[in-house]
Amino acid sequence: MIQLKNDHLIASIHPKGAELQELINPATQVNYMWSGDPAWWGKFSPVLFPIVGTLKDNTYIFNGQQYSLPRHGFARDRTFLAEQISETAALFTLQDDSETRAVYPFAFSLALHYQLDDDQLTCKYIVNNRSDNTMWFSIGAHPAFAVPLLKYRDEAKYTDHYLVFDRSNQLVRYKLKDGLISDETETVTLDHGKLRLNEELFREDALVLKGLPDSEIRIECSNHPHGLSFRWEDFPYFGIWATAGAGFVCLEPWCGIADNIHHEQQLEQKEGIQSLAPGEEWTRQWSVRCF
Repeated sequence: MIQLKNDHLIASIHPKGAELQELINPATQVNYMWSGDPAWWGKFSPVLFPIVGTLKDNTYIFNGQQYSLPRHGFARDRTFLAEQISETAALFTLQDDSETRAVYPFAFSLALHYQLDDDQLTCKYIVNNRSDNTMWFSIGAHPAFAVPLLKYRDEAKYTDHYLVFDRSNQLVRYKLKDGLISDETETVTLDHGKLRLNEELFREDALVLKGLPDSEIRIECSNHPHGLSFRWEDFPYFGIWATAGAGFVCLEPWCGIADNIHHEQQLEQKEGIQSLAPGEEWTRQWSVRCF
């Protein structure tokens, strides 16, 4: 585990999956991340690469050949090369190998750069195309934040918390069918930009959103002043997910999305797929500020 720290935050990141596992305020000892309890969901903040969500029949076609990938791809289960740049920054890098090329026929480099600045942690994704042809990929974040915070579990329930959107007054949810995007949508009305958390929200899996106008969501509680602000830029899709009874909520900006139920499985025609020319670099980032 690599640990980053300053006077405001301590962040612990594991080389497996380059996964952020703890985000602690050293003054209060409050950990803002989910505990990773495997009885509910044994991950903390996996990176989704080279796909986001589920492929139809777990299969895609590229250059006439079929390939198989599990939901959310393979990067979250691979060990990254970890480099501590400074007390407040670290870089985690994954490169293609014979195992990845058997299921994803591209030469690539995927790096996650973590940086602490005062009370904010930023995670930057850096994708490089090391192959001779156009590279096709998706990428997404999946951080799980503790709800309620462990320190306040005696005085706050899950339903005392809400998500505050900086621009939206309603959400259009694209419903999932067996992990794929269906033709059915549902409008979720917000109360002055607030969505109160409850287990019923996730009874039919994640809230999948497209073209969200927001760039910030806050997690707040009606019983105490602590929470967090989550920000992102240039991610056209967003997921919100939780497991009933587990005590977390995931805020997930995506460049990519699960296959539609009507998708013909051609990789280049996949909704949300990103293309990257040979030798080119692609970046996106998200950040979380704790209060």
